[in-house]
Amino acid sequence: MGIEIIIFIAAILFGIFLYWRESNGNGMYRFVNKAVNSKELQMAPNSKKGFIYQRSLIPRTLFIVTLVLIAALIIEFLTPISIFGSYLGISAFASFAVGTLLGTYLANFVLKSGQVIEEQSESLEDKFDNAVEKGKDFIEDLKTRDAKVVEEAKEEIKTEPSKTMNEKSARDRLKDKGLM
Repeated sequence: MGIEIIIFIAAILFGIFLYWRESNGNGMYRFVNKAVNSKELQMAPNSKKGFIYQRSLIPRTLFIVTLVLIAALIIEFLTPISIFGSYLGISAFASFAVGTLLGTYLANFVLKSGQVIEEQSESLEDKFDNAVEKGKDFIEDLKTRDAKVVEEAKEEIKTEPSKTMNEKSARDRLKDKGLM
């Protein structure tokens, strides 16, 4: 189980590497496209599509499984490691294929979020500056409102005599009633 986790993590990193390399340039895909397709069917010169980059799930899965299968066959016949001879080898093969596929989608998410952040960075800065300015205005408004309320309270205290000054104390009221 431990070796499968290591293989799976390595496969995720391999998938990230594959996706990143194809996002930077798709020369291998262009070469295969020119060799296999006629002039009418070849991809547009400005297309960035590759084996994995900008593909949907099914073609991406097919390319990854084919790549891993070719690598497994080469390892099977050139080294003494028997990949397809046991359950552990087939499990490692499947783990590597799934990890690579997961790594490509992880890289896609990271690259897309990086592009969105770069596109939105200026508007995010403007939004942040607007929020800071609104916050400053709100604090100033609170300060002026508090000062107005305090001034009004002071004026009310000065103009109206306090009710406690005109009333008798509790002791005096009790004495008046004869309870003390």
